[in-house]
This record gives sequence, C-alpha cells and structure tokens, in this order.
Amino acid sequence: MTAHSIVNWRWRGGCASALLLATIALTAAFRDPPQPAATRPATPDPQRFARDIDAFAAYDRRNTPPAGAVLFVGSSSIVGWNTREAFDPLPVINRGFGGSHMSDLNHYFDQVVRPYRPRAIVVYEGDNDIADGRSPEEFRDSVAAFVRRVRERDADVPIVLLSIKPSESRWQHWPAMQAANALVQRLAEETPHVHFVDVATPLLGEDGRPRGELFQADRLHLSREGYAVWTRTLRPVLERVSAGPEPARGAP
Repeated sequence: MTAHSIVNWRWRGGCASALLLATIALTAAFRDPPQPAATRPATPDPQRFARDIDAFAAYDRRNTPPAGAVLFVGSSSIVGWNTREAFDPLPVINRGFGGSHMSDLNHYFDQVVRPYRPRAIVVYEGDNDIADGRSPEEFRDSVAAFVRRVRERDADVPIVLLSIKPSESRWQHWPAMQAANALVQRLAEETPHVHFVDVATPLLGEDGRPRGELFQADRLHLSREGYAVWTRTLRPVLERVSAGPEPARGAP
C-alpha cells in the first residue's frame, strides 16, 4: 500500500467515524428530547374577586350581619348552597366566592372572616386548587395558614373543614384530592377545635363513582339533591360544635 493510499484510507476512516458519532448523537436527540424543568403553577391573582369582595362589604353596610352566626366560606360549592334555608334556625353568613382557591380565601381573610364573630366557621376549598395543579401538601399548608389566622383572633371558635368532593368532571384529579383530604383530616385531628367532615363519601355510589343525580349537568357542581346530602351530613356536626364549649380532645 502506497503512502498516499494509507493517508486516504485513514482520512476516509476518520470521516466515517465522525459521521457515525454524529448520527448516534442526532438519533439520541430525536429519541430523548430534553424535558422542561417542572414548574409550580402560578398562584392565581386574587384581584379577580375584587368585585365579589366589594359586594360583601356593601351588603354588610346595608344589613347588619347576625351575631353568633355560622360563617360559610369557600368556592362555588358554598356559593350554590342555600345555607340560610338548609340550616335554619341557625343564623348563617355565606361568604363564598366561586372559583376561589385557598390562597384567595387567605388573601381576603380580613374582608370575609375578620368582620364577623361567628359561632363556627365552615370551609370548603381545594376543588380548584388540586384541579389547577396544586399538590396535596401545598393545599394542606394553605389550610394550616388559614387556621393560624383564625387562631390569632379567636382561640376557640370551631373550624369545620369539609373534604374535597369527587366529581366526574374532575375524576382524573380524585387520587390527588383523596391525598389532600387525608392530610387535612390529619391536621384537624392534631389541632384543637378543628373538625374534618367527610362530605365526599356520601356522594359516591356502590361502584365508587360519583352519583349522577347528585350533580348538575356539568358533572361538577352539586344539584339540589347533592346539597341535601351535604346538609344531612353537616347539620349534626354544626349543632354539636356550635352549641357551646367543646370537650377537650380525648375527653369522654
């Protein structure tokens, strides 16, 4: 083999190796595209509820809120609940604003909780939080922040935390909602004068799926029948915790 042949052979061999490496790299790039870094969902802007909050203040200026009422706060499940009729003769104040997250309730605490001296506070949030990407732990932490705010003002007022409900519309989120419910239930069990009420299980049928007749056509919001189930579940708890001083945990 001549010197020229040797050089030509080495040059071609080097080109072939380079081409092979480039092909492998290109194939890997197409097969395993770089994954974007996971990002936390942005906290929704609470200002989207400014008109609702202003409307509450305007109503209170025209109508003196009842003393010693049960205060209902939360998202659309609270808005759609005719709490005055459902819990008569208990006086109630309904300060739900639809589409809200727990972060919104915390943001507007001074407007929807602080003005009142309730005998008990009922909270329903989490439906939108989990559906919009919040983790069960993040939701639990937001609930804990709310409880701390209440306790800074009133050490003993009962706080009733309603479980996140299942729905066909958000069935894909139900496992995360169940995890959030378990965390909030544990928080309630560990915190004096905080109660967790399971309003989810009564909405499920024997097949473990949400009962269609308990929901509106959107398969998300409760029907009148669904609210009747919630009322039957919650009423005895409210009558007990709002009647007077609660026994210490562990007391007979």
